[in-house]
Amino acid sequence: MAVPVIKALTHQHPFCKVTIVSKPFFKPLFDEIPQVSFFAAQVDSKHKGIVGLFKLYRELRKEKITHVADFHNVLRSKIIKTLFTFEGKLCISIDKGRAEKKALTRTKNKIFKQLKTSHQRYADVLDKLGFSINLFNPTPIKSKLLSKKITLHTKLKDGVWIGIAPFAAYKAKVYPMHLMEEVIKELNHKGFKLFLFGGGKHEIEILNTIENNYNNVVNLAGKLSLKEELEVINALDLMVAMDSGNAHLAAMQQTKTITLWGVTHPYAGFAPFHQPSEYCLVSDLKKYPKIPCSVYGNKVINGYENVIESISPTVVIEKIMSVLNP
Repeated sequence: MAVPVIKALTHQHPFCKVTIVSKPFFKPLFDEIPQVSFFAAQVDSKHKGIVGLFKLYRELRKEKITHVADFHNVLRSKIIKTLFTFEGKLCISIDKGRAEKKALTRTKNKIFKQLKTSHQRYADVLDKLGFSINLFNPTPIKSKLLSKKITLHTKLKDGVWIGIAPFAAYKAKVYPMHLMEEVIKELNHKGFKLFLFGGGKHEIEILNTIENNYNNVVNLAGKLSLKEELEVINALDLMVAMDSGNAHLAAMQQTKTITLWGVTHPYAGFAPFHQPSEYCLVSDLKKYPKIPCSVYGNKVINGYENVIESISPTVVIEKIMSVLNP
């Protein structure tokens, strides 16, 4: 979710050099942003623990950092921020709005209202550092030709391409596969080309089975690198995802993104970047008034385990068609 904010920063402050400090896996997300360098934090090896974090700090000093934007506000980032503060650098941490998120997710005296988005919370950090940015008019991303390796799996684009990312970190955020397959069956019947996204052995096995049942479905899980997946996502006409990382990857590529929400809700501030609110399909709030049960979907109220099933496949298909044919 930080990527579009960093893009806005570099576009609106072209003389600002940005060093992203994160786990190596995330490097491809920042590869093509001008003025950005990526510093891989090896938090499971040489940068592990207090001694490792001090080593990370000493390595980062070589980057001639003048400002520190702590987008995470956890123990690791607080330690790094404190070390830079001691040497007189301006350091600001994100305000995660924990109190208002608690009010949104509690079962009694719930305060059900739209909270500030995470994107805006990141922008607020930069503003306090002296780098105000506007998130409302993102710079358009240019489409690219897909590489030969990618087209071995996707073939050349012909017609409408739709991505389906049916998984999420927590079960209560996942649309049941038998319902998702109803959606896939109808879209396949309409002649759209569908690409399935996921990861891990179990998910790949499920997606392989679906691929084998339909002539217009291609499972990309486990076949491409993250960077290559991003290129495919950029070429899609539409992505359908859960409240999950794939939704943010699609929005990051400025691909139209429909999201399905179970025990979580967009009001917590985690809707995909710059996507219309009507692209978020939420569970039945009249039947399940205690939604959201939690911010991330890791906590579920008894009786709310299957709330996402209140979103019918018909509703999903109708939304897809309305977005493709506005």
